[in-house]
Amino acid sequence: MTAETKTMRQRPPMLLTGNEAVAEAAIDVGCRFYAGYPITPSTEIAESLAAKLPRLGGKFIQMEDEIASLSAVIGAALTGAKALTATSGPGFSLKQEAIGYACEAEIPCVIANVMRGGPSTGLPTHPAQGDVMQARWGTHGDHPIVAYCPESVQETYLLTVKSFNVSELLRNPVILLLDEIIGHVTEKVRLPFVEDLTIINRKTPSEPPSEYLPYRVTEDLVPPLAAFGSGYRFHVTGLLHQESGFPSNDSAVAEALMLRLMAKVDYHLDQIEDNEEFLLEDAEVILFAYGAVARSARSAVKRARAEGRRWGLFRPRCIWPFPEKRLFELAAGKKGIVCAEMNLGQLAGEVKKSVEGRCPVHSLGKVGGLAIPPDEIYDFALGRS
Repeated sequence: MTAETKTMRQRPPMLLTGNEAVAEAAIDVGCRFYAGYPITPSTEIAESLAAKLPRLGGKFIQMEDEIASLSAVIGAALTGAKALTATSGPGFSLKQEAIGYACEAEIPCVIANVMRGGPSTGLPTHPAQGDVMQARWGTHGDHPIVAYCPESVQETYLLTVKSFNVSELLRNPVILLLDEIIGHVTEKVRLPFVEDLTIINRKTPSEPPSEYLPYRVTEDLVPPLAAFGSGYRFHVTGLLHQESGFPSNDSAVAEALMLRLMAKVDYHLDQIEDNEEFLLEDAEVILFAYGAVARSARSAVKRARAEGRRWGLFRPRCIWPFPEKRLFELAAGKKGIVCAEMNLGQLAGEVKKSVEGRCPVHSLGKVGGLAIPPDEIYDFALGRS
């Protein structure tokens, strides 16, 4: 994994759930504001931060609903705070309008979504991975987004840190996608010392308030962000706008803004993308999986290797932007790619588009609220290799 630490010195071991790891990492990276509404299976994130934040001078607010929660987070972020909200399923759907606002107005924040079965209220206490496409396209219009998905409690901590760092780097919301299994499983972890973490903070303006433009085009395509209350006054709107922040109906201005919003992700792609490649050097068959399903896929690969079959695992920790270029490279000469997901093939479609017919792509989907065991992945892949 792309290291978010300098030396990775480790604290004494401790037992944490994935949800608790999100809260620990948020505190360690400097998050001091949380607004949310309780919803299974993410509620433990809120419970942990309700206990921890006030002791550190931070703020915890239980809001009246999910869109209000993210709106409060946006407001806190504009004052200079690192801010987090967490939700699941229906709550993630309700946040979409505010996610679009944060993308367009370039407000850094982190949204943790502990995925459960859907649609509607679905299966509140069962795992799923049905929100991966919603994470990319849930809000309307073209917009920049980054989404990470961990496979363990230890990795949940590290990817929470990375989510905050990338959010601050890009001035953009970042989505952390856990499935219910990772959110609730308890594992032994060895967390790095806080002083060893690489922590990125947003750029702030160097010019005086009279010269500040909140959306001025910069070399890295990410404008500095002044904190409300620090002497800088500027306009924030969900409308497409000029560098001053004031709305514009000029088509050239609108298109230039949209192209910059998308291009800033590409500009920083080397700091955003994050994939694991397991035994792919000589693999003839690639298993594609993420989150808890990747644990089963790894076991299937190990079994296949023990039996003399050349299989490997490709696991995107960063789901969006999708690793299309790397998959295109890996697909050359392969017998096939098997995509295992707790949905009906949401990312399998992205894999098919990425490999452009270079090899067959097979989708193993499951939506009954149960994990996909290693034997099921093994048998499915064996029958298609």
